[in-house]
Amino acid sequence: MKDKHTSSAFDADLEEVQAQIMKMGGLVENAIHLGMKSLETRDEHLAQQVRAADAAIDALEETINENAARIIALRAPTAIDLRLILSVIKISANLERIGDYAKNMAKRTEVLSQVAPVSESTGTLRRMTRAVEVMLKDALDAYIHRDAALAADVIARDVDVDQMYNALFRELLTFMMEDPRNITACLHLHFISKNTERMGDHVTSIAEQVIYLATGKRPDEARPKADTTSIS
Repeated sequence: MKDKHTSSAFDADLEEVQAQIMKMGGLVENAIHLGMKSLETRDEHLAQQVRAADAAIDALEETINENAARIIALRAPTAIDLRLILSVIKISANLERIGDYAKNMAKRTEVLSQVAPVSESTGTLRRMTRAVEVMLKDALDAYIHRDAALAADVIARDVDVDQMYNALFRELLTFMMEDPRNITACLHLHFISKNTERMGDHVTSIAEQVIYLATGKRPDEARPKADTTSIS
């Protein structure tokens, strides 16, 4: 049985690593927001800022993993506490991947700023990106409050992101067929939209971890998907 001093130190360690997760989440939310803003405004300087800021996200993931490993090695956590620590590791990995996708959006912004814009495609992409941004905020709120119901709602919303991706995919194909001069821009916009759809998948994974953390069980139903452009 742990003494009071050991228990207090363990609680402090858990609080620290969870605070780091929330800090990392905030950085990723900001990367998504600014990545999309740089695309809409064709702001290459802002896109470069998003790319540079990804280093801080990567560094936080590394710190979280190191701290989690140290807690496991030194504190001998109970099964419940171990579930929390393992969830933290998985959530940080998903956040890191979302940050990478935001960085990739910024990379393509720098290319797209040099070519003519394609109709209102960025408007559809903005709505899609905003949906993912809100999903991530809610998933992190669900994590803090151990709110399985909110996490389940986040998972359900991923279908909306898939449907927006499907619509944008068809739209971009039409633009490319109508005018070959649109091909370069449309291909980059497609990669951005696919990356955004993948962001939604990683947010869904975070929400699934929240449900596991809150209930001790994995979500009962298969994850809903509505991406009709992929062949499994």
